[in-house]
Amino acid sequence: MGPSAVAKLWLDHLVVERGRSSHTLSNYRRDLLRYTRWLEAVGRDDLGEVTSQDLEAYVADLRRGSENRAPLAASSAARALSVVRGLHKFATAEGLLAADVAARVSPPAAGTVLPDTLSIEEVATLLDACPTDTPTQLRDKALLELLYATGARVSEVLALAVDDVAEHDGVITVTGKGGKQRLVPVGGAANAVVEAYLVRGRPALARGTSHALFLNKRGGALSRQSAWTVIKDAAHRAGVDKDISPHTLRHSFATHLLEGGADVRTVQELLGHSSVTTTQIYTHVTADNLREVFLGSHPRAR
Repeated sequence: MGPSAVAKLWLDHLVVERGRSSHTLSNYRRDLLRYTRWLEAVGRDDLGEVTSQDLEAYVADLRRGSENRAPLAASSAARALSVVRGLHKFATAEGLLAADVAARVSPPAAGTVLPDTLSIEEVATLLDACPTDTPTQLRDKALLELLYATGARVSEVLALAVDDVAEHDGVITVTGKGGKQRLVPVGGAANAVVEAYLVRGRPALARGTSHALFLNKRGGALSRQSAWTVIKDAAHRAGVDKDISPHTLRHSFATHLLEGGADVRTVQELLGHSSVTTTQIYTHVTADNLREVFLGSHPRAR
């Protein structure tokens, strides 16, 4: 049976029998289209002709990329393979395939990627270089202070409403992935700037009925792209040469807490990670720092 026909059967099955969301189905459809087009290009007109070696070559092509498509990261290629394995598993269970050759294909190994971070001094330079003379400048400084003070994702900070921070008594409620809420403390420096923004900045930007904490010049909620521009401009103004994004402040928050003696479980809770394993990537960063200090300080380290 042709790969495209089997893919359609599986998608229909996911809709009727499994009740998958439209978002999930859209992602599956994209991955399946990429897979079936690849099979067509290599001359596999029947899904039963596909071998485990074909699948390994497919994953390798995903990782390598082409003239028309950027190479996929290991995690993205693994997700694409997961969809393909689901297709082959379904076809085997339905008797359309004699054997599930995809079950024997392992996803690409993902190397440990250490997050980019700023030093404590670089963060201080970045934040101290932010002017506060205009409403938008006050907004930008409040945004950066809050990102670093809470370690929240930029999407989480941009989703904050005025009521979330107006009377928070040093702790705000952040809504993370899947609508899961968590309490995050906010330090004095960020508190002061956010309060100044609420008094002197936000009222000047407000144009309509938006309850968003951070507003653009038209009175609507500030976008992720605008937040990205804010931190890029701040880094340029402060003379910080690293290629940073709003997420860099989240990485820096976690790293600085661990270097300061916070335990991984506490940082996990503050970041909103569902698994401590995700948080433990930051322990590699602090281990490198400890090793550097040790090598430079211990008389018999070398």
